Order: sequence, then C-alpha cells, then structure tokens
Amino acid sequence: MNIGKRLKQIRMERGLSQRELAGRAGLTNGTISLIETDKTSPSVASLKSLLDAIPVSMAEFFGSIEETDSPKVFYRASEFTQVAPEGPSQVSLRQLGNARAHTLQVLHETYPPGADTGPELLSHEGEEAGIITKGQIELTVGDEIGLLDVGDGYLFDSRMPHRFRNVSNHICEIVSALTPPVF
Repeated sequence: MNIGKRLKQIRMERGLSQRELAGRAGLTNGTISLIETDKTSPSVASLKSLLDAIPVSMAEFFGSIEETDSPKVFYRASEFTQVAPEGPSQVSLRQLGNARAHTLQVLHETYPPGADTGPELLSHEGEEAGIITKGQIELTVGDEIGLLDVGDGYLFDSRMPHRFRNVSNHICEIVSALTPPVF
C-alpha cells in the first residue's frame, strides 16, 4: 500500500489542508508533505496521531474490512487485515476480523529486531492486554519499563503513554487485545 497516497486521499476527502492536519496532529506541514510524497515513512505512533486528527482508524486506513450480513466466527491467517505500515524492519499489526463490528480488537503483532512503535509514546482510550508468544519485547507504560519474555503478559489503561520496542536480535510476536477497538 502507498501510505502517502492514501493519507493524501483521505485528507482531501475530509477537506483538510496539510497545514490543518499538521496542526491537529502536532506535526509540521513539511512532515505531512514528506509522508504524502513517500519521502519518509511514519512510525506507528506518528501515523496513529495523524489518523486520530482526521479522525479515521488504522483499520479503516489500511483496508478492506469484510462486510458480511452474518457474523463470521473462523478466520484463516490470510484473512487478517494489516492495520499498520508494512516493511522488512517495521512493526506488523494484523487484525482479526472487523473491529468496527465488535467491542474488542484482537491483533497479531510482529516486531523484527530493532523495530518499535516509534519514538513518540502512544496514548488512546481503553485498555490493552497481550501475551508474548515469541521472542522478547521492551514495554514502556508511563514511567515503568519492563522486558517481557515468551509467556509473559501485560494489561494496562491505554490512556497511559506507552511504547513497544524489540531490543533483541530475534523476532518478537504478541497476541494482543484492545477494548474499545481503536486501531
């Protein structure tokens, strides 16, 4: 997906100038321009700030969310929706099902070595929980920093500033849940 092109499309559909969006998101209009022309790739945290300022969810931004008349129960791995920028050294956030149809959002997160959600701390409504299924992750929540291994978990109020960072040389995978669904 061309993130810059998609951001520009949504921004223009909502009648926002680059300057207006930058002001709402706490970024410079130069940064918006660089993202929209694909000269820089935003971190998960920066993109979340931009989308919150529009407002549009990460799931809506990234894609095709299934629309079915009857609730779906079973999902194959290929049916998950990518809800974050993709790349060899970037965090992958894959969503189970249509979060807009539920009060819970479930994500399969993958952090390559050195990947993180960005230098800016995330903060959003709700609660967040997860279990590390592979590797290790450094999690910052408020003033606390924890290094979590396979089988370890976390649960916190998502309004607290937080950041995920893989400080190891191995891939980290997490199965997480957010309520309400905000990504």
